[in-house]
Amino acid sequence: MNMIRSSIIMLLVLTIFTGIAYPLMVTGLANIFFPWQAHGSLLMQDERTVGSALIGQNVGDVRYFHGRPSATVDSPYNALASGGSNLAVSNPLLQQTMIERNEQLRAANPDADNATPVDLLTASASGLDPNISIDAALYQAPRIAKSRQIPLDAVKSLIETHTEQALLPFLGESVINVLKLNLALDEYQQQINSQTH
Repeated sequence: MNMIRSSIIMLLVLTIFTGIAYPLMVTGLANIFFPWQAHGSLLMQDERTVGSALIGQNVGDVRYFHGRPSATVDSPYNALASGGSNLAVSNPLLQQTMIERNEQLRAANPDADNATPVDLLTASASGLDPNISIDAALYQAPRIAKSRQIPLDAVKSLIETHTEQALLPFLGESVINVLKLNLALDEYQQQINSQTH
């Protein structure tokens, strides 16, 4: 009888501590010290939420930078169905998919003067990657400049400004958050338009 009573008391104590007190404490501390991150790293434009800095978006408009392909179920960048394609490099379906993506990218970016960056051909493991490489952004820059009728140097300058440097060279590579870059692109376009009117 004592064993059952001790077990029930221990279950209640651990449930209260690990199931209620600890999560509340961590949530409270996160809200105090990291409020932006604790609320989803949401990005705003014109006082409305346009997305999260942590989750990529499916962008098809030629005037915007495009992110990596997404292999999430139902729709691209579906945060409720995070996951990769899980196809091996030797899988013919993956090879065919990459050939098709390369053809589509080449058709959409005819003025690109370098090889298609691999991150524009392959989906990330989560299917939600919000970042692209510097090469992937520069690959798309001529299309952006042409479609928006702005100088290519201005687009390259925005890319440089919004590059998030790797903490250390051996701890990853420098990347660009696609949504932040697209928001900066809109802001730059608005400034240009206001100066010409």
